[in-house]
Amino acid sequence: MSRVDEIRARLRAAADPSRAAGQQAYMKSDLPFLGVRVPDTRRIARAVVAEEPDAAVIIEDAQQLWDVASHREERYAAMMLLAVPPARADLRIVPLIERMVRAGRWWDITDELSGRIRELLDAHPRDGEALVRGWCVSEEMWLRRLAILSQLGRRGQTDLHLLADALRPNLRDGEFFIRKAIGWALRDAARSYPEWVEAYVAAHALSPLSRREALKHL
Repeated sequence: MSRVDEIRARLRAAADPSRAAGQQAYMKSDLPFLGVRVPDTRRIARAVVAEEPDAAVIIEDAQQLWDVASHREERYAAMMLLAVPPARADLRIVPLIERMVRAGRWWDITDELSGRIRELLDAHPRDGEALVRGWCVSEEMWLRRLAILSQLGRRGQTDLHLLADALRPNLRDGEFFIRKAIGWALRDAARSYPEWVEAYVAAHALSPLSRREALKHL
């Protein structure tokens, strides 16, 4: 049995049909759910590839799993494979991340993958910055959200110049998911740089949603 088949089999063994319909309705998903909890999906994905040392093999598994997915948890597992060492922070995951975001086009996909960009920024600053600056002006709204959220959790390592560059072309966007992302990114930055965030909010014409989220804990 291939690793992809093993992940799919383990997800089905962990399925809870009583949860599945509610999950699908909440996510407004065309793909059905199996009813597997996210922590269990993550555990299954990690366990199956735990002994694989080759990043290229893990990335190929992730791509195959994404392509054959008949349930949303299989897509979640495919994304979670990209967080497993040694694939994590490997620049070869970038084309697959972009493909997943463009195909998934929803917040659960984009937000999960934002962590991979954060890791790339830490491991490959120049390449990561180039990605963020390119995606923040993309015609694809979900790639712009990915760029805006790419530094969540970096705390004192947050690159404020890069954050401002990612926000700038999106400040006038009326899309809810962009306005929410702007506020979320600023709120997260405020954990380590409250004065910078206060000054940024005062100097820019943010939407009420972005402003409210940015200043939520200040």
